[in-house]
Amino acid sequence: MNPEIVVVDYDSGNLRSVEKALESLGATVAVTRDPGRVRDAAAVVLPGQGAFRDCLDKLERYGLARVVRDKILAGAPFLGICVGYQLLFDASEEHGPVPGFGILGGRVVRFPRDAEAGGQRLKVPHMGWNRIHKVRDVAVLAGVPDGAHVYFVHSYYPVPDDPSVVATTTRYGLEFASSVARGNLFACQFHPEKSQQVGLALLRGFWRQARAVFSTDR
Repeated sequence: MNPEIVVVDYDSGNLRSVEKALESLGATVAVTRDPGRVRDAAAVVLPGQGAFRDCLDKLERYGLARVVRDKILAGAPFLGICVGYQLLFDASEEHGPVPGFGILGGRVVRFPRDAEAGGQRLKVPHMGWNRIHKVRDVAVLAGVPDGAHVYFVHSYYPVPDDPSVVATTTRYGLEFASSVARGNLFACQFHPEKSQQVGLALLRGFWRQARAVFSTDR
């Protein structure tokens, strides 16, 4: 196994910011769309922004969808960001339904058009800083305080079938699962690479997990 983290390049997501943040922590990082390199990596980061279907189509076009899915199912440390989080679920209603990876049961839905908070209509997309509230202890989030502010940009969010996978929740008119964790998988609706010190703490936790798995496998 190659002791590097790959950031999957499929023309979607803030790739260079993720790469630089992980490198600042001492990780060996490659931004790549080479399926073989993804297959051989110690850990995988799947960023994503834009429409669910577009992201899935690009992954298919570059021969990456099955490789990424197989890598997750094999137990490799995995970090999904934004649409990279949503793709883990059965389907999205965005321009759909559009089937996802089906690794986690559940669907991706849109914020209600009439969502309100404090008597004020909420704007969609949900954009800017908001709090995350820890539902359970997760190793990747060990350095992130409960109630920390992180950065969001999204109109859709996953609704997991299994509430036990939820790691954090966030309120925006309603409470939604802002991150999930299962085994070596961690995925979040917010953007760690845009969340300053809190995001860096999360990436540090992910890198720590990746190193532990690689040390065990050697």
